[in-house]
Amino acid sequence: MDLPFLSKWRKRRETATAVAVFPDSDSDSGSGGDGDGDGDGGGEGGRGGYGALLAECELLRSLASRAGVRLDDTPASLEALDQLVPRWRDDEEMLPWLGNDAGLYLGTVVVRTVPGAGWRILPEGRPVVRLASGREVDVVLEGRTWAMTGSPELFQVYAEIAEA
Repeated sequence: MDLPFLSKWRKRRETATAVAVFPDSDSDSGSGGDGDGDGDGGGEGGRGGYGALLAECELLRSLASRAGVRLDDTPASLEALDQLVPRWRDDEEMLPWLGNDAGLYLGTVVVRTVPGAGWRILPEGRPVVRLASGREVDVVLEGRTWAMTGSPELFQVYAEIAEA
């Protein structure tokens, strides 16, 4: 059975370029935070509000669970992810989504373990991690690179961020 619209839809290779999260209109200065300026969305270590939303990473957590890897928001779990066999690279549709999740998970680990780190939502809706030094890290970009190429490893990126 030939369905022209279906074949066109399957050929289309649109990928998402970023995760968009928009702050509430009553948050301070559009940073996407809970009013304290750190952009983590409330709660210590980014565990409330936007921090909790960004920490979900459902696709990555599902993939890790099937592989027997426990994601407990620690640097050790990043090392475990780096050791997974990258079977997902065969699925072009899953790559950008998994990359987003990997980046958000990396950011979650950084926010929860590096003193002074917090989520910041840029005006266009892109989440970045802001360090105490003021440096901002585009963790979603790092996650996508890892998902597509495996390099740099997530733990290596974490170690570089934690040193700063």
